[in-house]
Amino acid sequence: MFRSSVVCALVVAWFGGVSATVWADQTKVPLAVTMTNDAETNQIIVYNARTGALLQTLPTQGKGGAGGNARGVRQFEGELFAAVNNGSGTVAIFKRDGNGLKFVQIVATTSAPVSIDFGNDHMYVAGATTVDSFVLHQEGVGAQDGSALLELAEGGIPPAGSTAQVGVVDNSQLLVTLKTDPTPGTVDVVALNNGAITGAVPTAVSAPPETLTPFGFAVYPDGTALMTLAHSNQDGLFRSGAFATVIAAGQLAPCWMTRVGKYVFTANTGSHTVSRLIGTGNQVFVDAPVAASIVTGGAPADIDGADGILGVIDHSGGQSHLSLFTYNEFGELSAAGLPINVGVANANGVALLPAGDSRN
Repeated sequence: MFRSSVVCALVVAWFGGVSATVWADQTKVPLAVTMTNDAETNQIIVYNARTGALLQTLPTQGKGGAGGNARGVRQFEGELFAAVNNGSGTVAIFKRDGNGLKFVQIVATTSAPVSIDFGNDHMYVAGATTVDSFVLHQEGVGAQDGSALLELAEGGIPPAGSTAQVGVVDNSQLLVTLKTDPTPGTVDVVALNNGAITGAVPTAVSAPPETLTPFGFAVYPDGTALMTLAHSNQDGLFRSGAFATVIAAGQLAPCWMTRVGKYVFTANTGSHTVSRLIGTGNQVFVDAPVAASIVTGGAPADIDGADGILGVIDHSGGQSHLSLFTYNEFGELSAAGLPINVGVANANGVALLPAGDSRN
């Protein structure tokens, strides 16, 4: 009887012209989450990504203070969310609870945390001088099972403020970007074994000559990574442990990246714009130098996309703003309402939690 009712409902939906996936929970909405980054009492702020409505403000049980980083907050499969407590040396873990989040635990890191990524049934955290791996389990984040010291291409550990982003390449390696102007900067290739960091010294790869500041990056399923070279206004393709090509970005200070399908969107701090790129195994193409402009006039400070929605955090005039855009199958962006005033000066990071599983 139940199965017959479901089939009827599907038939009615089809002939009624419903385009949404009828199996999805229609009450679940995508969430856009940022953190206040307060140096004494860090908090996360949760918005309905479709309407921009404020849903929650929750403490992270720690101190903020991260800067010059990407992915200070990160989500996993729409159900898990993590935020760095840079000043406390911890990461706060939350789980989805309907159309909100609930705090579940604090995880300690081996150096002040800056950037987070998920993959290989692990959470990875890059800190000021180290990168750590933690096992994921059904209830949240488990024990640390690996760690490695970060390494500069010219030798030695990174100075304070160098670490930019961590990201999973595949089941055998991670990348960590390190910015060290006036030298070109470093991409650390970190070895994994069954998802755990092995502890081996990373392979420290210098950014190409006459470039500066490997910063944000986005990885394709084939293991290639598009990467900003922020202070020389360039974008590069990183493949098999080396830079395969570098191109002019056509905008000032491209810093943060996120991938949606074949398209990679870059937040350009100097130009106050968002660009759209496409990468192949050998080349990077600027598909649209200006796919959108930040109408607040603020400098972008992170970017993320999922479920047909792109979110950009910016800073201007002592305030932080969250701009939301919709995107279509061609990567074309349209503003989704007015920018949201977050109410703090230095919001750090943005993560889009899809209403359903939108892994790509």
